[in-house]
Amino acid sequence: MASIVLTNVDKIYAGGVKAVDGLNLEIKDGEFMVLVGPSGCGKSTALRMIAGLEDISGGEISIGDKVVNHLPPKDRDIAMVFQNYALYPHMTVEENLAFGLKLRKMPKAEIQKRVNDAAKMLGLDTYLKRKPAALSGGQRQRVAMGRAIVREPQAFLMDEPLSNLDAKLRVSMRASLNTLHERLGVTTVYVTHDQVEAMTLGDRVCVLRDGLLQQVDTPQNLFDKPVNLFVAGFMGSPSMNFVTAELVRDGGAVVSFADIKLSIPESTFSDKPGLDQYIGKKIILGIRPSDFEDATSAGTHANGWATLPVKAEVTEELGSEINVLFLIDAPPVEHKDTVAAADTGDDEEVALPLVGDKSLWTARVNARSHVRPGQNIDLVLDTHNLHFFDPASGLAIGHEANR
Repeated sequence: MASIVLTNVDKIYAGGVKAVDGLNLEIKDGEFMVLVGPSGCGKSTALRMIAGLEDISGGEISIGDKVVNHLPPKDRDIAMVFQNYALYPHMTVEENLAFGLKLRKMPKAEIQKRVNDAAKMLGLDTYLKRKPAALSGGQRQRVAMGRAIVREPQAFLMDEPLSNLDAKLRVSMRASLNTLHERLGVTTVYVTHDQVEAMTLGDRVCVLRDGLLQQVDTPQNLFDKPVNLFVAGFMGSPSMNFVTAELVRDGGAVVSFADIKLSIPESTFSDKPGLDQYIGKKIILGIRPSDFEDATSAGTHANGWATLPVKAEVTEELGSEINVLFLIDAPPVEHKDTVAAADTGDDEEVALPLVGDKSLWTARVNARSHVRPGQNIDLVLDTHNLHFFDPASGLAIGHEANR
């Protein structure tokens, strides 16, 4: 096992395109680090540079205490798991697992022990005599993982290994990966564009955009304390609601947008130094869908709860909770950061036809709500959890990294 350190790492392609720009990242020994971001943000390039599959254009990469800039992949003591399983179709599961070890001229008894241990760990012991064609997608991916595990490398590098699996299988494979990492404790760098996968797997998550590092932190801190509009909009599902608002003094401090005024708790100003300098100015306000609740099912509220009467345009019932989509009388925020965060690289989602210059917001409420489309609903909101962003820079106001 080993730590992996990237110092001022650049990757410049022909034509001057910078895929990775001055990346500084320290992955601790035994840590599960997830690299996440939209398509083309440089996450796979960064992983391939750690593996030695891409040359770096500048900077330094070290694995353990060794600088590996010019070492070929086979000498870096890492094992990769790719999106496509890359199994040998003419070999059995057992032969696929053993193949790399045989190439290294390892003793037969040691090969057998490692293959059996990995197969048992991954629940593949009953499939050892089968060929890949006779396996499901999840089983094939487990064989690909097993092939990495038997190597007992210093680090695992995984490039979107679950993206070819269906949704239910992805969830169970995520759980398997978590268990595997707990058991093996091997340093792991994992690339995904799926921020739910990033949040559930990573000890820490590194958010990239256009080759630039945005923020590295625990999943919870990325959710609760995003450093800028891009991270705020990218992390979390459904994504954060944004609106251009004004900060005013009206008795106490109030944030005002559309026909809505939300009182800001005084504690917010001490938690977010510099916010008071925006009094009388425009800011971008962010509210997480999960910070709303239906007033009827929320019970009594402490100080700092505000009520928003809205009309449910659409409801998405998820069993334990309901997403309520509603309109507010303010134009959508069109900031380069929010636009980039919404670009998942998938086909564009079909948006609801909006009436006039209005924004579509989402509130996630408890299933006890029983709210239906077309109904009016009083939403309550904990105003301690409001997010404030500078409209010019897109930076979170009062965030420790921006002070």
